[in-house]
Formats: sequence, C-alpha cells, structure tokens
Amino acid sequence: MTTPGPRQPRAVDCGVPDALARGRGFHEARAWRDAYDELARADRVAPLSAEDLERLAVAAYLIDRDGEFLAALDRAHHSYLEAREGVHAARCAFWLGLRLLLRGEQGPATGWLARAERLLEREPRDCVERGYLRLPAAERCLASGDGEAAFAAAADAVDIGDRFADADLVACARHLQGRALLQQWRVAEGLTLLDEAMIAVTAGELTPLMTGLVYCSVIDACQRVYAFDRAREWTSALSAWCAAQPQLVAFTTTCRVHRAEVLQWQGAWREAFAEARHAYEQPSDEAGPRAPAAAMYRQGELHRLRGDFAAAEKAYRRASQGGCEPQPGLALLRLAQGRVDAALAALRRLVLTSTDPLERAPLLPAHVEVLLAADEVEEAGAAARELGELAESLGSRVVEAVAAHARGAVALAAGDPRAAIPTLRRALEMCQSVETPYLAARVRELIGLACDALGDQDGRRLELEAARAVFVRLGAAPDVARIDAAMPPSRPRHTHGLTPRELQVLAQVAAGKTNKVIAGELGLSEKTIDRHVSNIFGKLGVSSRAAATSFAYEHRLL
Repeated sequence: MTTPGPRQPRAVDCGVPDALARGRGFHEARAWRDAYDELARADRVAPLSAEDLERLAVAAYLIDRDGEFLAALDRAHHSYLEAREGVHAARCAFWLGLRLLLRGEQGPATGWLARAERLLEREPRDCVERGYLRLPAAERCLASGDGEAAFAAAADAVDIGDRFADADLVACARHLQGRALLQQWRVAEGLTLLDEAMIAVTAGELTPLMTGLVYCSVIDACQRVYAFDRAREWTSALSAWCAAQPQLVAFTTTCRVHRAEVLQWQGAWREAFAEARHAYEQPSDEAGPRAPAAAMYRQGELHRLRGDFAAAEKAYRRASQGGCEPQPGLALLRLAQGRVDAALAALRRLVLTSTDPLERAPLLPAHVEVLLAADEVEEAGAAARELGELAESLGSRVVEAVAAHARGAVALAAGDPRAAIPTLRRALEMCQSVETPYLAARVRELIGLACDALGDQDGRRLELEAARAVFVRLGAAPDVARIDAAMPPSRPRHTHGLTPRELQVLAQVAAGKTNKVIAGELGLSEKTIDRHVSNIFGKLGVSSRAAATSFAYEHRLL
C-alpha cells in the first residue's frame, strides 16, 4: 500500500559516512539499486537509524529483495519501540503484516497486524495508521467474497485518509472500494472508483511502493471484468512508470503478464510472447508464485494460436505445475488436435463446478466452440445465451463481441445463416471498435461461410480472403489451414523446390508434431525425418519450425 514513509531525516552529524548521504540521495532520485547498496554499506559501518532502515527497506522491496525488505523493516520496528515511538512502530508492523499477507503467510501476517493494533490501542491521539489497518481487513473481506464488508472497511480508511490528507491511504482505500463493488457486480460504479484512484497514481501523488501496488491491483481488476480499454491504458502507464526507473525490479513481472494479454488481444503476438517469456524467465519475488505460471499459460496460448502444438502442450503443463489453471487453452488445444471428447469433458467439468460469473466468462466462448465441434448445438446455444447475459451485465464491448460471435456461430450451425449474418456483422463492428483483429478475422470467416450457405460466392470469397490475410499477418497457422481447406487455390501452387515427401513432412511439422512422431506415422527413421526437415529449412530460407509453418501457409504450400 503506501511506502513505509520515512520522515524527514533528523539533523545529522558532520561525521555521517559518505555512503549514507549517497544512499539518501539515490533514494530521493529513485535509483533503487544504488540506494540499497549505499545504505547497506553505511549500515555495515554503523547501524542505521530507524528512518534510514525504512529507506533501506523500500529500496530492497523495489529491487526485489523481499527478505532484506522484511529484515530491515523488522529492525526499524524494534528501533522505534526502543525509542517509545509507538505510532511509527505500528506503521512498520502494518507493512510487515501486509507483505506477509500478500505472500500468503497468514499466521505471521496476523501476528504483525495484531501487534500494530495493540500498539495503536495504547496511543491516546488519533493517527492515520488506524486507517492503514483497515486495508488488510478490506483485503480479507474481498478474499472471503464479502464485498459489502470490504467496501465498509475501505470507506473507513478513506475517511481517515481524507482527515489526515494522506494521498496513499485515500487512493489505496478508494481502489479497494472499487474492487468491492466489482465483486458485488456493480461494474460501472466499481470502475469509476478505480479510475478515481488512478488519477492520483498517474499524477505522481503517491509514494513509489503504493504506486506500483495500486497500478497492478487496478489493472488486474480491469482485466477480470474485461475492461480491456482501461487495462490497456493503465498497462501502458505502468510500463512508462517502470521504464522511468531503470533500477526498478518489483512490479515488472506482473506488468509484463498483464501487458502480454493486452498485446495478444491487440494482435501484437510477437511482442506479447516476448513479454510473457521475460516474465517467466525473470520473475520477481514481489509478483508471487502464480505470476510466472500465468506467464507460461500466456505462452501456451500464443503457441497454440500459431500452431506449435507441442510447445503449447509443454507450456500448459508448466503453467498447471505452477498453480495456474491451464483451461480453457488446453481444451482448445485438444480440439485443434482432433480430440473433441477430451476437450468437451474438461470444459463441461469446469462449467459445471464454477459458479463465479467472472470465472465462467473465459470458459464459455471455448465451451461454445467445442460443443459445436461435437454437434451439441442446443447446449452450445444455452452457453452462448449465458455469455450474452454476462456481457450485458459487464458492459464490456469485448465480451459483447465474443458473445455475438458465439451466437452467430450457433445460428450458422443450426442451419440459419440469415439469422447469423446480422449478429456476426454486429460482432465485427464491435471487434473493430475495440481493436481485436484475431477475433474480427474469426467473425469474418463465419460471415463468409454464411454467405456461402446463401449462395453468395463473391461475398464468401471476399470475407474468407480478408480473414485469411489477418491470420497470415498474425501467424495463425491453424486458422490459415482451415481457410485454405474451405477456399482451395484457383491456380497450381508453387512448391518452392520441395519434393512431395518434403511437402508431406512439412504438413506434419505444421500440425505441431515432433520428428519422432512424424517418423512413426510415415514409417521412416527419425534420422531421415531430421534430414527432410533440414532440407525444408534450407529451401524455404527459414531457421525454425514455426517459421516454416508460417511460410507454408502464407505461400499456400499445404
């Protein structure tokens, strides 16, 4: 929440080591690694004061040294206790408790927060720290699903923050009120409060630690309710804030995971994958154990969309091992592999056992797609209707577009292309307004199929060609293959020097199969397949399986 808030330094003797002065200067300049190094160096010469220990703690947190953060804050707390400064000792205890709470260490967190409460009970005067202790109470209520109690606790904190003119407390409590309203399904009101909290954040009114915490929490809340326009804006702002502090490490993992999802929706798949890979390979302790798993899930999604099914399989498994639910991505991978029954069983299990609408939201579009593949049109229609109701409740144009796409797909599968086309046209309009090119191309593909069902061959070709162009640009190899199957080339293909056997191997590579699997299916040795793949790379001028797949679909080799 807010930085521990070191007070203005007391007058110091002329004998203060240069390291301490430099550490304070670096802290003021937000050069966090340098601040930590110099303050730690000064501490080795002579123990730091409580105020400087707080500075050391903040710097440690922001360069992702969680253990050092807790240790420095513990020392500051005891230093304040020895000086009989109970309010400041309580502030340190609050931060220790909050950090441990966010790490999932309930016992120690409860102990520190109880100590902070007890210290403040001894204080005769009112103080802003009483407001800070309402924040963990609000967080606990949110975690238990009690949005009303969370809102009330956060409202108490806002009142205290206003009374003491504490910008950190007000902004944090206000955003918790927004999250509480979102939990009560009062989406428009909740987003308004989040926006209000972010005004103080983006204006630079908050301390660095609070700035990062509120940024990440607000972006996560926006993405949970599919407010991708806001998520995109705040993610860009967070990225700029992080970039302005080159030595900052904390918050960058969470920032990259959120940014990867936003970029994927925008159609910047290469950039999205780079962000997700960086978030997985260089995770920060601050982000918690789930962030790298979420980053791996995002990689799995992008691998699947680009047709690298073997890599997608590995990514989903790693995400699951890290504590991230690999669905609905894994079910869609099974569908792409032709394992419809497995995909349907997984999604039915999740839909039947999930009651939270926000948990069901990402499942329903995939459920509709798999149900239609299984020829369960009536059940798909029910899922599409639920998705539409959810979109109306959320007021999210992204979810509205997804829901309209699902309704159009169901109408087309039910043999009613006349009803499908206006619904799909509406979906396309919304996709274009929120800049989701992949979904827009999927919609145009269905419009083309509806035109075909109504005998409009020109309309069919125009829509399918437009969809194919987007799929090629994105590198969505399976989608390109599906379009090509529906729209065979009008003239003989150019093989680019590939032999019939190499074309056969290339088709297997594009399907995401390993050389070992290809060898087994074609009755050849793995060494022979290795040679064929090497020849394919050389003739096409590519250096990877993904690049060969992209080239094959772009040039209609398959």
